[in-house]
Parts: sequence; structure tokens; C-alpha cells
Amino acid sequence: MNLKLTNNVITFLLASSFLLLGLSFALGANSNTLTATFSFYGVDSLMSVSALGLISGSFMIALAFATVLARLKLMKPTPALLLAAIISLVALLTLFASNRWMAQLGGFPIIGSGQGIIKYFAVVPLYLFLFYKDKLTDKQHVLLNFIPVAMVLLWIGGMKFYEFEAKGIVSLVETSPFMSWLYTVFSVQGASNVIGGFDVLFAVLLGLGLFLNNKKLIIVSGLACLSVFMMTQTFLITATGAFSSSTLLDRLGQFVIKDLWYIANLVVIAFLMILNRLNNIKEGFYDQLQPIRLHRNCLYAPFKH
Repeated sequence: MNLKLTNNVITFLLASSFLLLGLSFALGANSNTLTATFSFYGVDSLMSVSALGLISGSFMIALAFATVLARLKLMKPTPALLLAAIISLVALLTLFASNRWMAQLGGFPIIGSGQGIIKYFAVVPLYLFLFYKDKLTDKQHVLLNFIPVAMVLLWIGGMKFYEFEAKGIVSLVETSPFMSWLYTVFSVQGASNVIGGFDVLFAVLLGLGLFLNNKKLIIVSGLACLSVFMMTQTFLITATGAFSSSTLLDRLGQFVIKDLWYIANLVVIAFLMILNRLNNIKEGFYDQLQPIRLHRNCLYAPFKH
């Protein structure tokens, strides 16, 4: 996979996710999330929830189109980056609100509705790589894209060891053809512990692999992390409450579709740490062959006349 293909994959994941999110909000999906978000800013008393959904959706749809147009070089990338930063910041600042945390369990760091909010940490690093790759070093890009992956796997994975989270994922696990077997082997809490342990383990191993620059460890742990986010995408099909006939995505669908950003983060890491280096090795190999070819052509040149 070269840089062009990598950028195309990232563009598709970003544009498709924000387009679906934007359309669903504009059509009136997940009013509770809108209320929780804009009550933090005191805006919910100034306009209706439907108006807030229309505004939020319009910003996300605009970001989807700006991403594609900037990738096609039909417009400058600055508006896309600014829109991504604004949308992410509006969501992330609400983590200071108490309703994002489980008050009955002591509040921070026991995260509740904030689980869908911390996913916005993944967005800006992707736009920096996509449009401003040369402004940062490869190590900086890797770090910026690893942090949100590690954060969500360690944080949400850690929540799996709590009873409220174990019960909260029952409807997802029991309807999944890939995960339902866990309940035949483990209890509800035991299955949740296994899932959480998997998330935490491979997030740590990926970080260790990056720190040690161990390609084998990066590949194995990276694929394991990727499997987590690929698995959540199957919930769009297997779980109830993901799609809606009136709003495209419902609450669960909006939560799950954001995991496409983490897939994009891992694509960036894979390109910079594995694929790009393989390409450089190949280019170096061909560069070494070039003098040999030129020498051979010089030797045979007299016989061609």
C-alpha cells in the first residue's frame, strides 16, 4: 500500500462516517446526545433539539464534502481541518460535564455517556496526516494516531470489568455470530472481562511494539486492535438499534460508526511503521540494481551494432 492508496482509504473512512453521522443528526437521531452536548454550552434553551440536530448534521456533512474536495485538490485543506477541529472540540469539551461520568460509581474516570465522546480524539490526527503530512515527522504522526487508539482501548476496555458495562454489552454480544459463544463458556461478567482484557492487552502490546520498533509485535498487536474495531462494525448488522428507517443511524449506529476513525488511525500507523519502510527497502534494492543494469548495457552495447 503506497501513500496515495493510504490517503484514499483514510478519506473514504472519514467522509463516509461524517456523512452518515451528519445525515442522521440532521434527520433527528439521538436527541439525548444533542441535549447532553449543547446543555453544557447553555444553547439547548435557545433553540429546539431538531434545530440543534440540523446545525450539527450540516457541519458534519460539510466536513465530509470538504474532506473529499480537499483530497481531490479542488479546494484547500484548511477548511476541512478547521471543521474537524471545531466538531471534535465541541464534543470533547463536554467531558468536563458531570453527566459524562458514572456518578453512582464516583464519577471520573468511570466513563458513561462520555464513551462516545472520547472517540473524537481520533479525528484531528487523521486530518494532519492526510493534508499536512510533511509538517510533522513520521514519529509524531505515529504517536498522534496511537494515543486515541490506546485511549479508547484502555479506557473502554477497562470499563468492561465493571458490572454496568458487562450488562450494557449483552445485547451486542448475544446477537453477534462471532462473539455469542462467549456466553456459553463464561458468565456475563466473565465474557466482559475477556473482551476488556483483550482490548487492554493488545493496546499495551502495540505501544510496546512501537516503542521497541519491533515489526512483528506491531503487526500482531496492530491486527488484534484492528479486529476490535472491525468487530464493532458487524454490530451495525447484527445488533438492534443501529439503523433507523427514519434517521439512517440510531444511537448505537452513531456510536459504532465512529470506530471507522480508529481503523484509519491504525492504517496510518501501519503505513508509517511497516508498509512505508518496506517500500523504501524495495526502492533501495532497485536503486542498487540500477548501476548493474547500466554496466551490463554498456558491455553489450558494441554487440548491438
